[in-house]
Amino acid sequence: MRKHFVFILGILLSLSVSHCAKRGVPTGGSKDSIPPVLIKANPPQNTTLFDNKKITLEFDEYIKLKDISIQLITSPPLESSQYKISPQSTVSKKVEIRFLDSLKPNVTYTFNFGSAIEDFNENNPLTFFSYTFSTGTMIDSLFLEGTVKDAYEKETEPFISVHLYPIDSTYNDSTIFIKKPFYISNTLDSVYFKLQNIKAGTYEMIAIKDVAKNYFFDQNIDKIGFFDKPIKLPMDSLKFPILFKEIPNFDWSRPQYINDHHIVFGYYGDPTGKEIELVSEMPKDFKYLITKNTQKDSLDFWFSGSKIIDSLVFNLSGRDSVQQKVVKPVRPEIDSLEFRFSHYGKIDFLDTLSLEATLPIVKINKEFIEIRDIDSLIVPFTSSISSNKNKIIIDFKKTLDDFYSIRVLPNAAIDFWGATNDTLATKLGTKKIEDYGVIILTVELNGFYNYFIELLDSKGEIVRKVLKEENNRYTFNYLNPGIYGVRMIKDRNQNNKWDTGNYLKKIQPEEVIYMTDEITLRANWDQNETFNVEETNPDL
Repeated sequence: MRKHFVFILGILLSLSVSHCAKRGVPTGGSKDSIPPVLIKANPPQNTTLFDNKKITLEFDEYIKLKDISIQLITSPPLESSQYKISPQSTVSKKVEIRFLDSLKPNVTYTFNFGSAIEDFNENNPLTFFSYTFSTGTMIDSLFLEGTVKDAYEKETEPFISVHLYPIDSTYNDSTIFIKKPFYISNTLDSVYFKLQNIKAGTYEMIAIKDVAKNYFFDQNIDKIGFFDKPIKLPMDSLKFPILFKEIPNFDWSRPQYINDHHIVFGYYGDPTGKEIELVSEMPKDFKYLITKNTQKDSLDFWFSGSKIIDSLVFNLSGRDSVQQKVVKPVRPEIDSLEFRFSHYGKIDFLDTLSLEATLPIVKINKEFIEIRDIDSLIVPFTSSISSNKNKIIIDFKKTLDDFYSIRVLPNAAIDFWGATNDTLATKLGTKKIEDYGVIILTVELNGFYNYFIELLDSKGEIVRKVLKEENNRYTFNYLNPGIYGVRMIKDRNQNNKWDTGNYLKKIQPEEVIYMTDEITLRANWDQNETFNVEETNPDL
């Protein structure tokens, strides 16, 4: 009996211990969401007559610096060789800035850390933290803030630099190309900027997408936004720069030898009026053709009549001079004449069929092309060669809910060297009317100005383009179901295309206005929409 009692008692004790242990398991508490807090700065914030060699910022917890080379903005700009910041790859409760060079006298400096300072455990960022001091007797306190906007794209890129240049005896239109700004801010991962601790005065203000991160405007790669008049402080307080990419200054890149019949001449900017002149002496049967590449900023130089060359010498006309280039055979690539249809299986009612070629086409023999409908009846068509010689456009009148067989026999297309196509064929069907939708768009605006409308698909690609109508009403038929956007381009010079701006010529880009809401279109549906331009853009 006693043994049974001891056994039962042991079981009860085990259960009691197990139950108590379960109740005692810690939960760990709620997740830390509080960013680090600055508890001490040496010298203190807003110190004047600053002459220290080191700044120490102490926080209430261990921190790390993330993307410090991108996030940290010094105003006025300091070279990386002028100071050293730590920790770089470790954690600490302190951030130290050591100066390796002397600072300018009577200047207010600001170190804007953006979101670089994070706590070590949970990565909570201390956003928009900045430290300010002055080497003079006072802290400049004026500020300028605003948002940046892309002139053409609906979404604006982050990390846009905003620069201020004092308008003084040394300032001219070339300053932004060769001199760093006196004040600088950055939108970081937003579109908002705030320039702080500015001295009263008159300034040139620009915003740039500083691709090289060198504080200069590099015209060939950077977007820029500027104002028609200088900024006056303390009068101005809110600004909205409009960013655009200029047409790059024209220049040739290094010619690229492809093979014994093809050389590529890459370029920057607009090649209109620029010439490629072959100056080498060539055989009488030598001939060449120049076409514009549709995928890259380059001109294709096609030639025949000389299978073996040591080199070809060209004169390339530039902005103000002619440069001579020697092209020598190197690592030839093999190519041949190949074709592909632009459509297979299906073709939308308003689409145009084309036959795309890998080499330039110079002649079409229409009699070797045949189109038949679902009843095997011959369908009439027209054919032409595109301006850059890389496709044959085959245009024929289609009917809804029909089926077409297209056959292209040898000798239908002749390339620059006399080669022709093999037999090519495709079969295409058109949709029923109920498979499509219709968008009926009414544009409401105050005032009178020239414009055109572009209908965009969900990827931002242009689906349709229509010029201004007197009644401001537009019907887009035969649209596939999906999500669409609308934008208006105010066509200042009435050339039916969007024109960018130019800083040196003080030309602003043409205005682009996006309809705020997207349009959801269903099949077999007429969608009525109103684009109120002034409500979309109250700044107008």
